[in-house]
Amino acid sequence: MAGRESVAVNHKEPPTSKANPKANPKATAAEIAGALRERISAGLLKAGDRLPTQAALSEEFGVERGAVRHALQRLQADGLLTNVSKGSPPVVAAAPTTPHAGGSRAARSILGPRLVAAFGEPRVRVDVACLTAETLMTALGEPLRRVYEGDERPESVRLRVLLPRLDQDFDYPSPDQGWGHDEQLDAAVKERSRAQREAQTTVLASNIAGLRRTGIDARVDFRYTLGTPSRKAYLLNRREALVGHYIPGRFLREIDEYKGANPVPLCDVEGFDTPMFVFDAQNRGYEAAFVKAEQLMFDGIWDHVARDQA
Repeated sequence: MAGRESVAVNHKEPPTSKANPKANPKATAAEIAGALRERISAGLLKAGDRLPTQAALSEEFGVERGAVRHALQRLQADGLLTNVSKGSPPVVAAAPTTPHAGGSRAARSILGPRLVAAFGEPRVRVDVACLTAETLMTALGEPLRRVYEGDERPESVRLRVLLPRLDQDFDYPSPDQGWGHDEQLDAAVKERSRAQREAQTTVLASNIAGLRRTGIDARVDFRYTLGTPSRKAYLLNRREALVGHYIPGRFLREIDEYKGANPVPLCDVEGFDTPMFVFDAQNRGYEAAFVKAEQLMFDGIWDHVARDQA
């Protein structure tokens, strides 16, 4: 399938929409993605078909290649394209990723491609509010690789991470029977959270330091709040918001320093699999208003509520 010749995007008149480049010669990345999404949905582009090159799409839509690249990365994040890179035309996915109910997708599958698109901007701004930094730490791998290999070269990177303070009893992770029933287990669970936090923030700080060594103006800051977060949010370049709600449940976890690390039941959440919903300010209307409200809330908490000490 992947070996097919490139197909012409306009071999048939695409469905009429506000994203049609004929109606909007200065299309945004969101509008370009919408136009291509409609063509895939209508069957004008089928599974296995190669899209034209980024240069050809740039000429068709009358925009710079960066806008086309960001549009293709959005479609890859939605599971509609594969092989999105500068080296060859992307391919329509044979089996698009099945979303969660309501149009959401798991954090593990959606954050990485969105961060890749965000790192295509000259000035990268990523604000994160979450229970742990594990998903963020993992998802940064691909955009960092692209920077190191020269595929992307942002001028600056600013990363702000809001995390819960460790000097409190979390609602999750917590002993299944609650705090206070087993002092040894209480201490082991808290030590597990502390060790994970230290490892995750250390890796993030090291990754950003690596960007600085390449000459990029890069910085990461951590601040901390009271309470257990009920949701996670990623705000990308102040234009896109990924929001998902943690779903508590009973999970067996290995706890070091407690009964030989045998799995014990905890009240916990699966951060990697948290269903995430995407809101794009370029879509205007309620999505733009939602992104603005999320950013204002993050900025307010960061400036007036959060503290530098964990």
